[in-house]
Amino acid sequence: MASKRLLIVDDEENIGRSLRMILEREGYAVNVCRSVADFTRHPDAQRADAYLFDMKLPDGNGIDLLKTVRQNGAAPAIMISGHGTIADAVEATRAGAFDFLEKPLSRDRVLLAIKNALEQSNLRQENERLRELVGGAPKMIGSTPAWNRAVEQSTLAARSDARVLLIGESGTGKELLAAHIHHSSPFSAGPFVKVNCAAIPTELLETELFGHEKGSFTGATASRRGKFEQADGGTIFLDEVGDLHGASQAKLLRVLQEGEFHRVGGEQIIRVAVRVISATNRDLAGMVAQEKFREDLYYRLNGVPIRVPSLRERPHDIRLLAEYFLEEFCSRNNFRRKMLDETVFPLLDSYPWPGNARELRNVIERMAILTQGDRLTRDSIPVEIRVQREAGPKSTIQEARESAEREHILRALEESSWNVSGAARTLGMERTNLHKRIRALGLTRGK
Repeated sequence: MASKRLLIVDDEENIGRSLRMILEREGYAVNVCRSVADFTRHPDAQRADAYLFDMKLPDGNGIDLLKTVRQNGAAPAIMISGHGTIADAVEATRAGAFDFLEKPLSRDRVLLAIKNALEQSNLRQENERLRELVGGAPKMIGSTPAWNRAVEQSTLAARSDARVLLIGESGTGKELLAAHIHHSSPFSAGPFVKVNCAAIPTELLETELFGHEKGSFTGATASRRGKFEQADGGTIFLDEVGDLHGASQAKLLRVLQEGEFHRVGGEQIIRVAVRVISATNRDLAGMVAQEKFREDLYYRLNGVPIRVPSLRERPHDIRLLAEYFLEEFCSRNNFRRKMLDETVFPLLDSYPWPGNARELRNVIERMAILTQGDRLTRDSIPVEIRVQREAGPKSTIQEARESAEREHILRALEESSWNVSGAARTLGMERTNLHKRIRALGLTRGK
């Protein structure tokens, strides 16, 4: 097992030397800084397993350093002082210090404080992993061959450190499979860090992935670890990786090739050991041909490609998923147990589910919320699901417009219990005009 990294910041040379000798004899990897400036430049400034900060430093104070490291992670910090007061101890504790030691330092007291700090940190990390395993362990719901094949391939890929590319429509369960790969892999003891590349503004994506140094841009009041540093020793999941812009693609490629990068505004090289799983709903090969995605990055990500089937390809799983989503939702919200009536499934089975399993989950939860009884019936299904849709694409723009208008008006009528005046107010149109459109579109109650 690698030695725990300790970082000491104390301007007294003798104390730094003594602490290094004591701690290295115990098997720790120790580095000593003499000032805030030295600490800021040090490569382990945000990556140590524990810190020892002197309260008074020539260019600052230990409390500020304590606040900085607490913002960037949960590594414990111990404060030391040559003229400590109760007020100093209270301030340090409020800022998040694990312990407060007064000089002259006792060897046994220092070793005990560090041992306790590291044990508590290990317990906290283990508790977080256990909560993730118990409360959010990925459950593979489904029995169709297409889904079982994706799960089997994910399980096989998990055994190695190979990079995996999950390919499928939005809402098919790519994140679920990524979590399954992580929990079944040699990296399962480490963190599972998720990044939605499509949800982060382009100008912030680089600092989100790689972090930034203090003062690197307006508003950067402190150094910050990026997602790759946070995932060190574990797995990073890059969702919608096809949305990465060119500069971020180049930096990501360097991480994949060399396992290193530097923060925005920084020069210090940071090395990490991270398993990369990426996902996309785009045709990355086509984007490579159009020069919209780097070819070398594509082949780095595409170590083990796994296709995730849409819900349309696994219709027999709709019942299993719907029942699971309903049970899980009621349990999570302390609802009395509810059941799905048999009349529900023909409509759910015939709907095309463009949003896949995520859309099904949202519909089931909506039904559970809005239905007062314990049984969800056909009438509990949202009107947009109940409206009959033509299977093929519309032949003309006019037909497409009429279909959209029909659904929009029908929804307003259903929500107003077919009170035409109320529906007209909701739609922002005259009641007489709404009567005309109802006749023209052939809408009748019950359809």
